[in-house]
Parts: sequence; structure tokens; C-alpha cells
Amino acid sequence: MINILIILIGKLLSKFSKIFNLGNGSTWPGHIALKLNPNFISDSIRNSKTKVILVVGTNGKTTTSKLLQTILEHNQKKVFLNTSGANLLNGAASSIILNSSFVKLDADFAIFELDENAFPKFLEKVEPDYIVGLNLFRDQLDRYGEIDTISKRWKKSVSKLIKTKLILNADDAQIAFLGKNTKLDSFYFGLNEKNLEKSTMQHASDSILCPNCGAALNFKAYYFSHLGIWRCDKCGFKRPNKIFSEFTYLPLRGTYAKYDVLAAVLLAKIIGFNDSKIESALKKFQPAFGRQEVINYNGKQVELFLSKNPISLNESLSTAQGLKAKTLLIILNDNIPDGLDVSWIWDVDFEQILSKNINIVVSGIRAYDMAIRLKYAGFYVHITDTIENAIDVGLKDLENNEKLFILPNYSAMLEVRKILTGKKIL
Repeated sequence: MINILIILIGKLLSKFSKIFNLGNGSTWPGHIALKLNPNFISDSIRNSKTKVILVVGTNGKTTTSKLLQTILEHNQKKVFLNTSGANLLNGAASSIILNSSFVKLDADFAIFELDENAFPKFLEKVEPDYIVGLNLFRDQLDRYGEIDTISKRWKKSVSKLIKTKLILNADDAQIAFLGKNTKLDSFYFGLNEKNLEKSTMQHASDSILCPNCGAALNFKAYYFSHLGIWRCDKCGFKRPNKIFSEFTYLPLRGTYAKYDVLAAVLLAKIIGFNDSKIESALKKFQPAFGRQEVINYNGKQVELFLSKNPISLNESLSTAQGLKAKTLLIILNDNIPDGLDVSWIWDVDFEQILSKNINIVVSGIRAYDMAIRLKYAGFYVHITDTIENAIDVGLKDLENNEKLFILPNYSAMLEVRKILTGKKIL
């Protein structure tokens, strides 16, 4: 009876939020639900036939979840996922409320993207059918701690599972470690492209120690950051041999996006879909908000690349440079969702990635920090007081066939989208 009341209250609260353009009600209903019944998530899933997919990692969760949703829905499966940014337990609970009848959860698959701290807490309540492990990078150290701390906590939680299937990134030693010495079925994806291999490590490389014994890893090649072909000469732990590494169609650009596509495709194949059904679905894929999303604004095109840590900003810069971007707008905030420490911008490889003739506009709460970083990198930048003005400045000198590439961190991305679309997300 309590869960029926929770669902009723949650649906009304979400509807109220949407009517008054206060967001889409993706967190508060779940917050209230867990206050009234701490076991609301586990109760709801246990009383349904819904299969649960968890998507975890520092970068790529939202894109991978959206790819999976596209494949499953294209193949007549009823699917829901929690809203990006609502990746704590209250966000998962809210998504259950919004996709439940008053009797039970009504879906074939539930896809939950979870942040680094919420993942172990979710596993205390529910054993999922599948876990997709993408990567671990240094991100918001004031909230999450160092990578090895997260890795150990994840390994301990996963070791208690009985029936879950693991879909893991073989190129990230910390993620591959989740499949070591486990009785769970483990499947691996990764890159196998000579033209993408680098012989030297990027400055922003976060994990170079063996998660099994602590010795330094030996890398044969790098794809980006610490993702690459690795082994530990001390204990013998190495990159798995059997790796899913290619697919016929890629709906997104950039090396980092290939990992997201491979992860989604591998899981779809494990579930039982063949290549033709997967490819047909991916050809209808539309990027999640802020992730290579293109928006028409004042007669011109704007493309968003969420860039929230050194690795994601490096990859966004590389992709924009490869697309011959004329103007970049980089927006840096230090709100709670972003992490309060922005010193990570000094680990970004601006000097190595960008050509010096590119136009750069900066804005956001920490615009001057970013401007100083870019000055030391040898770039001239235009600093603007508001994000709306920054967008206007960035668009001003572009031809109609050119795009403005905006690289915001998380809260900045929400502000940008509100300006461009007139709608809040959360």
C-alpha cells in the first residue's frame, strides 16, 4: 500500500514540475519515495519482470544508456532509463515511479546510469541482470576520491553478486579488474585499431598501477589517457585476450565514443539481437543532450560537447579540431555538480591538440581561471560576463554553414541548453 501512495505522490509532483517548467521531476519524487520506504527500489524491481541494466563509469554513461535504449526500443522492447544527472539512488527511484502503473513496474528493461558512489549502494539493494563498466578517470576528487579507492569499493560490491553478467572495458585495467577471479559471466570490449595507437602517455593519464598488485603497468600502446594495451609484469594480470572490438556502423564521432558504441552493441548481442537489427537501430540514434547534440539557434548551428574533466575535455578538443572548428566556446563552472576544484584544467593538453588560429571564447563562473590557463598555452581568448553573451559572441563571425562548438562542464551545459531551447532539464 505504501508504494502505491509513493507512486501517486511522485507522479503528481513530476507533473507539477513540468507544468510550471521547473524541470522534469527526475529527482524529488525519488527522494520522497526513499524517505517513505528505503526499500522502494528493491521492492519495485522484485515485484516485476523488468530486467535491470546498470551503466557505470566516469565518462560515457548517458551516451551508452541512450544507445542501449535506442537498440532495445527499435526491437520492440519497452525500456526506461533515469535522466542523465539524476544518477543517484533518488534518480533511479524517480524513474521507477514515472514508469510504474499503480500496481507494478511496467517495462522489459530498466537502464540505470549511476555515479561512482551510488553504484555500490544500488548493489546493496538489487542484483542487476547486467553491469556495463566503461572507465574510471579522476573526476570530482572532493566527492569521489582517487581511482584506486573507487576501484576497490566496486570490486568488493561486485564480488557479492551471483547471477549478473559483466560487460567490461578491457582497455581500462581498473574496469577489467572487476572480472578477475569472479564466477560471473564476463564479456570484454575494447579497441584494436593501429591507427589510433599512441606510443607515449598523455599528460592526463590517471591509472598506471596494477589494480591487482599495485605495481606499475607496462603499456604496449595507448588509445587515450590510460586506456590501451597493458599488462602487469609483476603479477601477470593483463588485458583480456577475447575482446569485442569492431562493428559495422558507428553513429558518433571521436575515439571516446567508439567505446560507448562497442559497449552497447556487445550487450545487445548478449541479449540476443543480431548485427542487422542493431545496425538498423543505430542509424536512428539521436545523441543525448549535450553529447554531440546539435541545436539550431538564431539561424545557426551549435554543437555541444560535455567536457567535465581532463579526459573528456581533451577528447572534445580533439574531435572539434578534427572537424575543423573555427570557434570554440569553453564554459567552466564550479557548482556542486561540477566539483569545487577546477585545478584539473592544468592537466588538459590544449597546447598539443589545438591549432593556434582557432577562436576561443570563455565564460562561466571560473572563466578567468580558464582564460589564464589558455594564456599560458599561447592562445588569445575573449572573456564574456554571461553565457548568453558568450554564445552571441561565438556565433557573431560564423558563416551560415559553420558551427559553434560549445564545450561546457556539467552545470554549464544545463545553463547552455536552457538558453538554446528555453527548457530546463532537471
